[in-house]
Amino acid sequence: MPREPGTPPDPERVAVAFRELCNVIARLRSPTGCPWDRAQTLATIKPYTLEETYELLEAIDADDTAAIREELGDVLLQVVLDAQIAADDGRFDMTDVIDLLTQKMIARHPHVFGDAHAATANDVHAHWERVKREEKQRDSVLDGIPADLPALARAARITKRAARVGYDFPHRDMLFDKLREEIAELQAELYPDGRAPAVAASVDAPPTPDEPIADAQQLSRIEGELGDVLFVIANIARRWGINPEEALRRANRKFSRRFQAIEKGVAVAGRTMEQATLVEMEEHYQRAKKAESGEPTADA
Repeated sequence: MPREPGTPPDPERVAVAFRELCNVIARLRSPTGCPWDRAQTLATIKPYTLEETYELLEAIDADDTAAIREELGDVLLQVVLDAQIAADDGRFDMTDVIDLLTQKMIARHPHVFGDAHAATANDVHAHWERVKREEKQRDSVLDGIPADLPALARAARITKRAARVGYDFPHRDMLFDKLREEIAELQAELYPDGRAPAVAASVDAPPTPDEPIADAQQLSRIEGELGDVLFVIANIARRWGINPEEALRRANRKFSRRFQAIEKGVAVAGRTMEQATLVEMEEHYQRAKKAESGEPTADA
C-alpha cells in the first residue's frame, strides 16, 4: 500500500543501509581495497557520474520501476564515492555534504520552514532565486549555469535567466519571425544567391553527394548561423514551457525505434540494409509510423 506523500523513510532502516554503503565505499578506497577505486579522483570519476545520470533518465523514460531503482543506486554510488574521495583528500566528508544540503533546502523554502508565504509555484521559484542570489553573490544573472550542460538545455537556461530581468521578446510569437531571420542568414552563407533551392522532400529522387565546405572561414560562419537557429529553437521551447533537450531526446528515441523497424523489415524480406533501396526503407519507416499511431497499414 502506498505511503502518505511526504513520509520519510524509516530512520533506523535508512541509517543502517546508508552506513553500510558508506562502509563499503570506504573499504574499497582503503589500502587493502580495490586498486581501481583507490586510483580514482574527482576528475577521473566525472564521466561515470554523467553516464549514470543519463542511464537514470533512460530508465525514467521507460517507466521501468526496477531499472529506476537500480539507476538511482548507481547515481547515489557516484555521490558517496565522490564524497569519500574528497574525505581522503582532506577536503570534506559525506556528513558535510548532507549538512550543507539540508541547510540549503531549509533556507530556500522559507514558505515551508519559515514565515514566508507562497501560494503558487511561481512564488516558490521567486523565493528560491532570491535566497540563491543572496547565497552566491554572483556578478551576472548568467553566472552559475553549468558550462557542461547539453547545449540545447544550456541555451534554454540562458534565455530564461535573461528573461527574468526583462530581456525577452514582448510576445512569444515574435520568435518565429526571429527564426525566419536566422534561417535566412544561414541560407545566405550556404548558397551563393542566399536562398535554398526549392527541392521537395522525396525518397525516389536520384541521390546527390554532399559536398564538404573547404573554406575554414565560411565553415565557421555557417556554424555560427546554425547555432543561432538552434538558440532560437531553444528559446521557442522555453516560451511554450517545453524542455528542448527532452524534446530532442524524444525525437532521437522515435527515430531510432522506427529505424530499427526498417532494419527488421529488411531482414524479414531476406535482404541486407546495403541491398535495400531508399524507397523500401521509407516504406518500412512509414509502416512503423502508422503502427505507432494505431493507423491501419496496407498489410494489416
